Amino acid sequence: MSTMYDTYLDEHKAAVWQAYLWIEEHIPQVLEDINADVTWQIRYDHDASKYDPEEYQAYDDYFYGDKSYAVVKAFNYAWLHHIHNNPHHWQYWVLVNDDEKDGTKALEIPMEYIIEMICDWWSFSFRKGDLREIFNWYDDHKERIVMNEKSRKKVEWILSEIKEELDRIDAATEEEV
Repeated sequence: MSTMYDTYLDEHKAAVWQAYLWIEEHIPQVLEDINADVTWQIRYDHDASKYDPEEYQAYDDYFYGDKSYAVVKAFNYAWLHHIHNNPHHWQYWVLVNDDEKDGTKALEIPMEYIIEMICDWWSFSFRKGDLREIFNWYDDHKERIVMNEKSRKKVEWILSEIKEELDRIDAATEEEV
């Protein structure tokens, strides 16, 4: 077990929780239509599969070791396991059909997983101390994120609510100065 990877996991989970608490405090309206279990999920079970044998060593080696062919290959399988076992990843909701006529479909993501996904994305902004970094990240990645239209609208609505509240907080802070 790697102390650096364990520390990363603890800090990541804490930042995801911090993002959720910020949303709960500042824009509670986005939490109105969610399953109450989301609070428990985010606080205690977020990314629990990263401790599974299918993921732990591969992640640790990939992020804190050398990126040899074998390490990258193991990480790819670990990442596949992770996205297939964690519904807060958009990839979990992409259905690739065997029949070509059915194609690939993005299923609607339930709101509680959208919230957790955004908290997951936003956790990196919290760790960097730049709460606005998520907007650049989303703009840089949204073309590759496969989501159905309802889910995308919810994601973008929540991001706009976050941005408006950050703008309001910044304006109030400037008035105090």
